[in-house]
Amino acid sequence: MTGRKALRLLFLAVALGFGVWAVASRWTEVSEGFARLSWLELGGSLLAVIAALGCGMMMWRALLADLGSPLAFPHAAKIFFVGQLGKYIPGSLWPVLAQMEMGRDHGIPRARSAAAFFLTYPVYLGSGLLTAAVTLPVLAGGSVARFAWLLLLIPVLAAALHPSVVNWCINRGLRLLRRAPLERPLTRRGVLVACGWAFGGWAAYGTHLALIVHGLGASGPQAALLSVGAFALAWSLGFIVVIAPAGVGVREVAMVAALAPVLSQDAAIAATLCSRLIVSVGDLVCAGVAGLSARRSAPAVPVESPAGSLRGDQPKD
Repeated sequence: MTGRKALRLLFLAVALGFGVWAVASRWTEVSEGFARLSWLELGGSLLAVIAALGCGMMMWRALLADLGSPLAFPHAAKIFFVGQLGKYIPGSLWPVLAQMEMGRDHGIPRARSAAAFFLTYPVYLGSGLLTAAVTLPVLAGGSVARFAWLLLLIPVLAAALHPSVVNWCINRGLRLLRRAPLERPLTRRGVLVACGWAFGGWAAYGTHLALIVHGLGASGPQAALLSVGAFALAWSLGFIVVIAPAGVGVREVAMVAALAPVLSQDAAIAATLCSRLIVSVGDLVCAGVAGLSARRSAPAVPVESPAGSLRGDQPKD
């Protein structure tokens, strides 16, 4: 066994261990809430999470392809989902390091992998804040008024995601690191496609939460729309308040506030805890399925483009 393979297996074992521990450690907190949900609601909620995670993978894949490294679906899924397990390991850089390492097998330069990874966050944040702004103010009213300052970030993020700004920032950072600039700059089309997948993800996450909320006693269009906005607001606030690891605590406060018009405080807290656990289970399921699918598919062989730069597999789906 080579050293690289041993390190990858070690990473996978540690990440899976922390991921399983994250699920098991929360079980006592959510068992009462889960007891109020039907199997149909639980299964549908998990499927919606898997769909949302899939949208996140497609967003990252679109950014990577726009930067010059298109990937076949199974290989993109393996790199993204297995890499994402790194977020359960203490420390913030494990996911990007894992994606950079696995991307090497497909001829993806490390700088390009890192750029695509870090670009997903402003895309997620901008689309999430816009989703919350559209769904929450009228329906949630005063319960989310304390978070109104987040609206100021939407035009800032919209400007920051302009391709000329993104490309300047990336190349400036690479220059400071004494690395060559990106061979292929990000385009407006790449940003728009990524945003489209991000909005799809918020809709799926909202569906996941709406099914939980329905099982806890709230139904109808208002509850469904509030669920979409509540999840988007909670994720966005948790990302911004970096002092809280993975947004723990901060996300729950925002989600409870957004769901206040349709759920009691105790029911809203139960919904947030159930949501966090189901999302963790979804991470583990996606990583397992993607890893198995990629093992059964043909191995990628990096090919030399006419311009002389390495490229990964062409999309096959």
